[in-house]
Amino acid sequence: MSSSSRRVFLASSAAGVFAGAAGRRLPAAEVPAAETPAARPFSLIGFTKPFIDLSFEATADLVAEVGWDGVEVAVRDGTSTHIAPARVEEDLPRMVEALRNRGKHLAIVTTSVVTLDPAGERVLRATAAAGIPRVRLGFLKYPKDGDPAKRVADLHAALADVAAACRDLGLQAGYQNHSGAEYVGAAVWDLHEALADLDPKHVGACFDIAHATVEGGLAWPLHARLMANHLVAVFCKDFFWERNDAGQKLRWCPLGEGVVQKSFFDWLKTSGFSGPISQHHEYGGLGKGPALIAALKRDLARLREWIEA
Repeated sequence: MSSSSRRVFLASSAAGVFAGAAGRRLPAAEVPAAETPAARPFSLIGFTKPFIDLSFEATADLVAEVGWDGVEVAVRDGTSTHIAPARVEEDLPRMVEALRNRGKHLAIVTTSVVTLDPAGERVLRATAAAGIPRVRLGFLKYPKDGDPAKRVADLHAALADVAAACRDLGLQAGYQNHSGAEYVGAAVWDLHEALADLDPKHVGACFDIAHATVEGGLAWPLHARLMANHLVAVFCKDFFWERNDAGQKLRWCPLGEGVVQKSFFDWLKTSGFSGPISQHHEYGGLGKGPALIAALKRDLARLREWIEA
């Protein structure tokens, strides 16, 4: 986005969002007090990906039954979404209300936004209008050929534009370090470079300890420290390496049954971070109904055990 188009976006955002949501604007990085129970520094939430087929009310009921403080909800392109971007203005407030009626909150909206376009702007505006403080961004990928450093510079430029928009809207955006050779940010060092000189109040990292461990192995403590001043949210799940005829295969598993270490959460408690920890569930066999709820409760119990120890 050019400087002139960015100014147009910021001006239209200010007029459009705050005219329709007067008094609901959150200052950048301000976290509603209800997000963090007094007994612990973190808000424990769940990503709704395993139950995106549920209605807003049924989602809120499930969250209350599992025991999370709130949720991360996808409003993104493709089939793996809970709310279609085209319906964000209508449906996002409905989700917020359903959760609020059960004493829960919507902490993060997961999006496809990397570079600002009209569709992405619409999602950001609706998120701000609904009083939700954070968005997770989409991904930028490395081309098969070409200079990787150039792609990191591309991400830096895109994040600078997002930061400018978030500053005006009172949002905080986070970019996830996702494992895989094609993902910019997988190595964490590249994400650290892309975030250089950008204010973490407006844009930072959704640090995924499992993906960092996939890519960094024993180096995850270094990667965590690199991201310490950029943390918007922390994502947690677990995995192990499984050998088959083709070699090693990554296998997702319940928290505590893989290689992700409790010591990460010991470090996190000393880092000064006080944002949400979002549980992700990528392993198979979650099931539906009572079986799903039992699996989610089991992972939450393990996370609480690690945090409160």
